[in-house]
Amino acid sequence: MVFFGEYQINFSGSGRLLLPKRLRELLKGNTFILTKGFGSCLAGYDKDDWEKRAVELLNPSLLQPIDIEQRRSIFSALAYLEIDDQGRFVIPKNLLNYAALNQEAVIIGVGDHFEIWSPGNWKEYNKKPKGRN
Repeated sequence: MVFFGEYQINFSGSGRLLLPKRLRELLKGNTFILTKGFGSCLAGYDKDDWEKRAVELLNPSLLQPIDIEQRRSIFSALAYLEIDDQGRFVIPKNLLNYAALNQEAVIIGVGDHFEIWSPGNWKEYNKKPKGRN
């Protein structure tokens, strides 16, 4: 499964979004994981893939402060979300606020997951120079 593409989405003030059909078809059911991503966005994962990834996140040493901070950020905000029959889901208020989402969103595929950005944050991210090897 490879999440790809960029989608402009309008949604209600209640945080109900339509997940594009192409992305829904890649999920192994109607439940997926949503949590804080890196760069003021949200990260969405297939439930089964997330549960494998979570085990990997728990492997780093607890003695590393950066690992603990990353865990706190990711796991405290994590939500299991259900997609309804029309392909919609509701983003919890804490995640809406974190990503500065308000009636419009940009959903992008990032290979092993998808991200949800506010249009303004996505535009700013794309202005920044990217590192190249």
